[in-house]
Amino acid sequence: MTPPFHSPRAVANSAYTGFEHDQLVRYDGATPSRMQQEVHAALRAVLDDPEFPCLGAKSVLNQASYRFGLYQELATAPTTEGLALDLFLFSREQERIAGEFHSFIATFVGPKTKTLASFEKLLWRQLAQLHAIDREHFDWNSSVSADPSDAHFSFSFAGCAYFVVGLSPAHPRWARRFPWPTLVFNDHFQFERLREQHRFERLRDAIRTRDDRLHGGHASEAADYGTHSEAPQYAGRRLSGEWRCPVNFDEEIT
Repeated sequence: MTPPFHSPRAVANSAYTGFEHDQLVRYDGATPSRMQQEVHAALRAVLDDPEFPCLGAKSVLNQASYRFGLYQELATAPTTEGLALDLFLFSREQERIAGEFHSFIATFVGPKTKTLASFEKLLWRQLAQLHAIDREHFDWNSSVSADPSDAHFSFSFAGCAYFVVGLSPAHPRWARRFPWPTLVFNDHFQFERLREQHRFERLRDAIRTRDDRLHGGHASEAADYGTHSEAPQYAGRRLSGEWRCPVNFDEEIT
């Protein structure tokens, strides 16, 4: 029986790579394209900057406990199938990846969004398209809510829960800006483990202090999981109190 998400178009658009021995490696035996290597190097340079505020991202970088894919067009059918396959591969490999934090980083060649609102729209369209494929094979992770207005919401794919962070060419804050649209799928439960170890607040406060130093104040949309929905944080756009998520994950969206 063919595993989930392994359609011919998904395989053709897969870009699953890891960073080993100071080089990008594709696990299907192919050689990463020159552009994939250059975009990956640019991303590492951003995260490796001493002033980059997110200590979790820096840990993922230093321990190479992430996987990376470069895709053509955000929120299109071929990209969605390739990304779905790669997220599935990541979900099955994650427990074997060394390091305390684990992330799958998906970067897209286009479009070069000119406004944060347009990037946000594409981000949610991409998550909706992933869910439309995922729901054929997996239920939403039962430990988190599928309702983006719920304080316990997290995105679910292949049975795993993720806190998604978007990087955009249009973002006004340096820590959220990257020339290519990017979605970082962070393992949701790594944050729960930090809470259980009474380390979450210390890490959060350290990141906020670094963000204050870099930007003159930390992101106003930031909120602690469990008190407010994390959904408004995904695109990182300054939102009004009346914001509503454009996706209903109980409906199939094309």
